[in-house]
Amino acid sequence: MSERKAIFITGGSSGIGRAVAIYFAERGWFVGIADIDEQGMADTLGLIEGGFKYAHKLDVRDRKAWDEALNAFSTAAGGRIDVVFNNAGIAHGGPLVANTVEEIEAVLDIDLKGVVFGAQAAHPHLKKTAPGSVLINTASLAGIIGAPNLSVYSAAKWAVRGLTHSLDAEWASDGIKVTSLCPGFIDTPIIEQVARDSNQTVKDSLINAGVEVGHVSEVPAVVWAAVHGDKLDYTVGKMASRLLKFSRWLPGKVRKEMRSTGIGAEL
Repeated sequence: MSERKAIFITGGSSGIGRAVAIYFAERGWFVGIADIDEQGMADTLGLIEGGFKYAHKLDVRDRKAWDEALNAFSTAAGGRIDVVFNNAGIAHGGPLVANTVEEIEAVLDIDLKGVVFGAQAAHPHLKKTAPGSVLINTASLAGIIGAPNLSVYSAAKWAVRGLTHSLDAEWASDGIKVTSLCPGFIDTPIIEQVARDSNQTVKDSLINAGVEVGHVSEVPAVVWAAVHGDKLDYTVGKMASRLLKFSRWLPGKVRKEMRSTGIGAEL
């Protein structure tokens, strides 16, 4: 088994996945990325110096494809996978009654079913490198609060946090850490899609509340902390951190803010 640690990242063609891939590569890790966007993955690899990088086309909704991707990356990385970053996701915004069946199924299939399949496929690889191996599931601020105009996305991300908490207990005896990443509003293609779907509802709410959208560069250091730390949920940005705290201790206040502003701007 190679001594160089290896991380496998879904959604690696852009946004958070790309930023995390570059960050870990710079710190000497063997980085594997997966996505359905082959050109995006090629662009990501082009930003990584050195030869310890790998890309694999993967539709996270395909359970068999997960096994093929992880087995191939393990071989490329010298027989080990230390971290699987279950990051691929999409979003469709707007009122629930306006969401199409296709939009609802796509969010649930990619953001939830894809994460479950990824966890299941990752287990034997992470058990092999345990203790110290980690499964990181990307949830969201929408997995902490019930954000209006993001009902299906919120449902999926709450479920991802539930899966994370369950596997934290289930896999403890295997020496595998399981944690979730909960970013606030980050400038990625997902937030752009939500804004389009909801006729700028999300973007306008942020601007009107004086909330700045975070930059993707904030995320990699938090993922690094999640790999080396021992918390269940890692937030990105002051808003996500604040709302996680208030959702536990002042849930009534969070509910009031969601009903009035939609994003908890006064918390």
